[in-house]
Amino acid sequence: MAVKIKLKRLGKIRSPHYRIIVADSRTRRDGRAIEEIGLYHPVQNPSRIEVNSERARYWLSVGAQPTEPVLAILKLTGDWQAHKGLPAPAPLLQPEPKADKRALFDQLTKDIEGGPKGEAITQKKKADKKADEAEAPAAESTEA
Repeated sequence: MAVKIKLKRLGKIRSPHYRIIVADSRTRRDGRAIEEIGLYHPVQNPSRIEVNSERARYWLSVGAQPTEPVLAILKLTGDWQAHKGLPAPAPLLQPEPKADKRALFDQLTKDIEGGPKGEAITQKKKADKKADEAEAPAAESTEA
């Protein structure tokens, strides 16, 4: 039985993502897999590539043949070089961590006004205003 390491396509029409699978070479592209060993999301920037290196190296060592796209992915992750005994490539690009929105807001308010002046004050509803107005004269009469 000839075993291939290939991509299994998932996702919607214009937003594909793939699973890296080990399957019999005679199965369909999205058919039954022997084992799933990784993920590939090309739409994200930079592309998300996750490969279980231990399993990929095992399948390469027992004779599984990667397809051309999977070979390119394995070269990026360094699993192909480890299998062939070549020097490792440069590390993959990682997405920058997203900035904290609260910290950005505080920084902008500090730049504009000289800093936040306390908690945000929301507008009171009409019923709350009437209740406050009713309490204000009553509080003044008790003070006198």
